[in-house]
Amino acid sequence: MSAFNSFLLKISCELVGDQLEKMKFLCLKEIGKNRLEKITSGLQLFTVLEERNKLGPDNTEFLVSLLTDIGRLDLADKITNSESQYAGSPNSLPNDEQAKLDIATKVIIDNLGRRWRAYGRKLSLPEAKLDHISQKHPNDLEEQVVELLKEWRKMHKAEAKTDTLIKALRSCDQNYTADLIQTELEKLKANGGQ
Repeated sequence: MSAFNSFLLKISCELVGDQLEKMKFLCLKEIGKNRLEKITSGLQLFTVLEERNKLGPDNTEFLVSLLTDIGRLDLADKITNSESQYAGSPNSLPNDEQAKLDIATKVIIDNLGRRWRAYGRKLSLPEAKLDHISQKHPNDLEEQVVELLKEWRKMHKAEAKTDTLIKALRSCDQNYTADLIQTELEKLKANGGQ
């Protein structure tokens, strides 16, 4: 049994009461009523979702949104926090790009504020992921931004580029923050970085 399947088994065992029925209801469009009526466990639902390419070791977003929608943020967090274990390390970047991203991340966290959702949309994060971030940290703007950037980096892995972050900032009128990043990157370059 793969580590991912073992993980799904644990998630299935933690579903209680009518939570499976709620998840099935939310999957009506993806799976169809006839097939859903035959599903009696979380594992069966997960298997069908895998068959429909809605679930996999590097594709857990749909399951996270289902768990979020039924109020099981604890399980959604477990999946989110362990995704990198199944999908590969998000830190498989060249050292120079990693350093640039770290600088950009710090500047964005310090300056983005309430427009983080609009920024997340510009970075192509799905609405379900943004909702999950908002629910996970309802009263902490800084943590919402931290989580947003963590999700973006996880989503793009080796394709994560500082230029993408800057372009998205400019497209939602966050030019001051974009300029700060470029200033910090110029300092890095002047000090012998790339």
